[in-house]
Amino acid sequence: MEIRTFPRLGRDVGVIGLGAWQLGADWGDVSEDDALATLTAAVDAGVTFLDTADVYGDGRSERLIGRFLRDRPGAGLTVATKMGRRVPQEPGNYTLDNFRAWTDRSRANLGVETLDLVQLHCPPTPVVHSDAVFDALDTLVQEKRIAAYGVSVETVDEALAAIARPHVASVQIILNALRHKPLERVLPAAGAAGVGIIARVPLASGLLSGRYDENTRFAADDHRSYNRNGEAFDVGETFSGVDFRTGLEAVRRLLPLVPAGATMAQFALRWLVDQPAVTVVIPGARNPEQARANVAAADLPPLSAEATATIAAVYDELIRPQVHHRW
Repeated sequence: MEIRTFPRLGRDVGVIGLGAWQLGADWGDVSEDDALATLTAAVDAGVTFLDTADVYGDGRSERLIGRFLRDRPGAGLTVATKMGRRVPQEPGNYTLDNFRAWTDRSRANLGVETLDLVQLHCPPTPVVHSDAVFDALDTLVQEKRIAAYGVSVETVDEALAAIARPHVASVQIILNALRHKPLERVLPAAGAAGVGIIARVPLASGLLSGRYDENTRFAADDHRSYNRNGEAFDVGETFSGVDFRTGLEAVRRLLPLVPAGATMAQFALRWLVDQPAVTVVIPGARNPEQARANVAAADLPPLSAEATATIAAVYDELIRPQVHHRW
């Protein structure tokens, strides 16, 4: 797998990682055995970057990764977690004392002394502009609770504010074939500053897998059922904020471009790998087969100019009017 670098983290990672939200909650039931088998398959296939959060299954995802780490010592993995979403989303909750408590819990869940990378988990916008917050994060680094920190954001403006901070190692942002806005300013700014870009929701909550149609139904405990209109959290996290039927039409137009022997999902992941300022892409997986298929996307050749132009055209016609102004 192609290796890319987090300059401020001082670590190299495979360009395809694993997002572990699905191993915690909100995507239907994933058994512990299936979760561990998925982690094993991903790492055996070349994944070196795992992304989780303290809120995924209220720590279940972290604990599963911690168990996996104990079984695979010396695997050379980078584990990124997130903090801040287990409390009411008020800027006053983002304090050094809370940061210490939150990171202590994650350290215990993961079974490590020092967390590789901790990200503020889509915090309220004022938090990204608070000097005190970043001073507190610097203190966590000094105390060796964490090795580095980043920010997971919802909007381009939040990303740019985070990138301007001198010690931010990474920005995590939604980027996929149905969400192009970060290409305009965020990726160039991150590249110039040496800030890593973690591309999340790379398959638009499965829309870009090509497996769904108008008759698809999701389980009641799947956010694709209960957060269609942003009832539980930012609607941009579910199908990238794209209307489901519009997303299906976009995928139908892109399917003829998928190379022989590849899947729609691999085609969409390859589009992300083709963005040189992206450090790592973090598709989720519910089983070993999905994990291995995601990794195989890195082996595809770069997309043709025709395919890239068609993706842009479909975005401009169908998707841009819905989402480009929002995030």
